[in-house]
Amino acid sequence: MKPQKSKSSGVSLILFDGDGRARKSAAHALRVQLPDGRSLTLDLSQAADGVVALLAEHTDTNQQAGLLVRPDNHDALSVAVTATPLTTTTGTPATPPALELDVQHGDGVGKADGLPARRKIETWVKSALYADAVLTIRFVGEEEGRTLNRTYRGKDYATNVLTFAYAENEADPVTGDIVLCCPVVQAEAREQRKPLEAHYAHLIVHGVLHAQGYEHEEDAEAEEMEAIETETLQALGHADPYRDDRAA
Repeated sequence: MKPQKSKSSGVSLILFDGDGRARKSAAHALRVQLPDGRSLTLDLSQAADGVVALLAEHTDTNQQAGLLVRPDNHDALSVAVTATPLTTTTGTPATPPALELDVQHGDGVGKADGLPARRKIETWVKSALYADAVLTIRFVGEEEGRTLNRTYRGKDYATNVLTFAYAENEADPVTGDIVLCCPVVQAEAREQRKPLEAHYAHLIVHGVLHAQGYEHEEDAEAEEMEAIETETLQALGHADPYRDDRAA
């Protein structure tokens, strides 16, 4: 993006460092460059009229950058820069990642648990996949879920989803196990008044993102991950999984 040239209008760009110190600039545009190739450019050429144009871009020509805008208040909003694989006119990725998928069921997990069909699981996994992957989706009962959470996270209770990522460097295919504890997922779906299938879809997308290195320990990481999950789930025909949290 090349910002439009304009005469000086008295508009200033003020930058703040980590200590809150301000520095004024006469720049007409600002680009925020993210380490994975995404960027957000603020075009200030119309700022004198109170208009700031935003443009999302990606250095990877196989990725389509987008903007996800979330109002935070009447005078504030959050903007997330998203990235999705470019699609062809048929709606399929131009260069779809290769996926080797294994679906497993632990002891005591049967058809009565309302498990999604394999074809749906594969669709959900692929919707959040940006690189070649070898993944296992395992559905377990409360005992196995609790044992895994206690052994690997030091928490003595069953949780909804656990992700174990094994790739040692970026050149390796994404490799991991995604474990979903069925009783916990069912209880959460009832409590949150969500369709069970939609909740499974969300947690699988969440786990696939974790397997690719996404985290949510920091606020910025959480916002990015939630934005991708929301966009992905909506593309799959499901509601924003964080809608109730944002309304609270």
